[in-house]
Amino acid sequence: MVFPRPFASNGSPGFRRGLCALALLAVLAAGALTASASPAAADFRLCNRTPSRIGVAIGYKENDVWTTEGWWNVAANSCETLLRGDLVARFYYLYAVDYDLGGEWAGKAYMCTRDKEFTIRGVEDCLARGFDRAGFLEVDTKEQRGWTVQLTEANQSSPGGATALPPLGAPMPMPPPNPASRGK
Repeated sequence: MVFPRPFASNGSPGFRRGLCALALLAVLAAGALTASASPAAADFRLCNRTPSRIGVAIGYKENDVWTTEGWWNVAANSCETLLRGDLVARFYYLYAVDYDLGGEWAGKAYMCTRDKEFTIRGVEDCLARGFDRAGFLEVDTKEQRGWTVQLTEANQSSPGGATALPPLGAPMPMPPPNPASRGK
């Protein structure tokens, strides 16, 4: 970048410092313009809004191949990025287990998992191929570039149950009233 000389230099240190400061401001301004012009990265994120540590597996279809991956260990009241970059599908599938209190977030879309870290291609014949089989929840990202799912105790299900997961910012379902607390 070439800057016009506003005045003839007399070689003074103050003048040189002024030119250096002007050049630094120009570089910072160009960097800010470049950063704001580039598109923001989108990710698939999961927030654990429970007091427990949880393990999460995810399933998705990319180029006509089903893939399941796990396990992400997500600390209590924290968030993790499960997939980085723009989403490649509209529907993603989640299965999560509560390490501390038991229970799970499960659904009716059966996919392959295993006890250790995994990436499994294909969802057919899980048991025959030596894998476990779990019911995953369907998450509709509505074809957004990025999505965040929040897991709470209120949307936790018992094994085999299905609970829809609302996106970040959506109201969370209320737990059913406790019959024992009525009339007190």
